[in-house]
Amino acid sequence: MAGKIAVVGSNMVDLITYTDRMPGAGETIEAPRFEMGCGGKGANQAIAAARLGAEVMMVTKVGDDIFADNTIRNFETSGIDTRFVERVPGTSSGVAPIFVEPSGENSILIVKGANALLSPEDLDRAEEALKDCALIVMQLEVPLETVYHAVELGARHGIETLLNPAPASLELDPSRIESLTFLVPNQTELATISGLPVSDEREAEAAARHLIGRGIRTVIVTLGGRGALLVDADKDARHIEAVPVTPVDTTGAGDAFIGSFSRFYVQDGDMQGALEKAVRYAADSITRPGTQKSYADAAAFEAFLARSA
Repeated sequence: MAGKIAVVGSNMVDLITYTDRMPGAGETIEAPRFEMGCGGKGANQAIAAARLGAEVMMVTKVGDDIFADNTIRNFETSGIDTRFVERVPGTSSGVAPIFVEPSGENSILIVKGANALLSPEDLDRAEEALKDCALIVMQLEVPLETVYHAVELGARHGIETLLNPAPASLELDPSRIESLTFLVPNQTELATISGLPVSDEREAEAAARHLIGRGIRTVIVTLGGRGALLVDADKDARHIEAVPVTPVDTTGAGDAFIGSFSRFYVQDGDMQGALEKAVRYAADSITRPGTQKSYADAAAFEAFLARSA
């Protein structure tokens, strides 16, 4: 089942501050380190998949500021098809200020910029190229109507679709995503979408099955350091165990999971095997600082698998 992945989603410039602690209201403190890098959930997921050897096409928008050239160059350097990365005059690129604490936990703000202008019409212009893809991957850092249109386009052409519903949105209409192949939320996002409590794995499975009853084929709940929960209509829920690592920076771990799962799934259609690898790929990513720069290529990931076996 080898095939091309289309990522319909966001790009951001990550502005990363490493801090000893978060300041209180009205307080100014000194932080020891700052870095800038390419990010955004869509771009992160595309880079992770491409770094592992997938053929990836990006559908997104950038501004006409100093960040746009670097974003496009970053895609091209990673071998990503940028035919449908469009510049928007008079608009800023998306930015994401990120604050990382010594524990590796992070707090993130996003300014969507040009991402907010990605439209259903942009997908229509890319439709012929999208028809050649095996999987369309989406997130919620672009307009909901564009996400719904991508889901509908996938259903119309028999293309499998994956939605990572992040950041969580109360405005997401479950009835508009019923033809999804994969919904991949974390526990907070699952609670928001389903309207049900998700405080443990039992409740997570119940909430996932509620959504499956609406038509979604498979729900994969990411559980952070506890791995992931796979729920589909025809089988018992399966818990994919995490591997223990010492976290340095958890920024982008969820995107590492989505991108690597997508790559391994389109490789041979083995969903369980793809999930087992994705849990490990995400764990490996948090052992290094940064977002995209923490994502291993295929050779480095194989070495990690060998060490953690």
